[in-house]
Amino acid sequence: MSFTKTTEQDSNYNHLEKMSVKELLSNINKEDKTVPNAVEKALPEIEYLVNITVEKLKQGGRLFYIGAGTSGRLGILDASECPPTFGVSHDLVIGLIAGGDTAIRKAVEFAEDSQIQGWKDLQSYHISEKDVVVGIAASGTTPYVISALEICNKNNITTGCITCNANSPLSQTAQFPIEVIVGPEFVTGSSRMKAGTAQKLVLNMITTSTMIQLGHIKGNKMVDMQLSNNKLVDRGTKMIMAELNISENEAKSLLNKYKNVRTAIKNYNHGN
Repeated sequence: MSFTKTTEQDSNYNHLEKMSVKELLSNINKEDKTVPNAVEKALPEIEYLVNITVEKLKQGGRLFYIGAGTSGRLGILDASECPPTFGVSHDLVIGLIAGGDTAIRKAVEFAEDSQIQGWKDLQSYHISEKDVVVGIAASGTTPYVISALEICNKNNITTGCITCNANSPLSQTAQFPIEVIVGPEFVTGSSRMKAGTAQKLVLNMITTSTMIQLGHIKGNKMVDMQLSNNKLVDRGTKMIMAELNISENEAKSLLNKYKNVRTAIKNYNHGN
């Protein structure tokens, strides 16, 4: 099957340095508007991966994201937002990046080219058949990611991927591939742009829909969120007021007592 990296093809725009700021912004925005349509075409594949992820997590498994550069950082970002948003353990969704934590802020040279480190990084978490590993690589050719998924497959560990090129080596490796074909970038090859946006949108979909399926949302509210700042305490108080039709003082009192929106609502209902 032929493989062409559309993410590396020449931009549809040229002489960028001659454009005004207004022209630059307008053209970048024009390109960005195409991303949600590309994601829409991949919805069936995203659904497959979410369904298997929900099933695995219900059985006590975990979700791993593994990537390099921008892709790795986006996985870590998505994983790090699950505990405060959904009240789940930090060990439920785990993001790994080539080069380790240093690479979150600064590029680590040639880290993505290692064919052994990805699996080593997964092994440090005692990965097993209960888990799901999603490789993230806009190019679909990152050795760190592909080699990790290959070894996962050999060990009967469920694998998925998010890539922005059709028929890539990564897509051929993952059991549940997601391809979001966004085409050439505004700045040729700068896959932190449309490709990065596409990956972020898909990651949002995966964890949000998975967590809803696992019961961490009530109605449309984050009733399991961590109350880690005043804004969230205020949001939690308003949720309780609306759900129980009680005063702000009563709601605050319940929240102070139970430290969790869901628990506060549940105990109030049991007590009345």
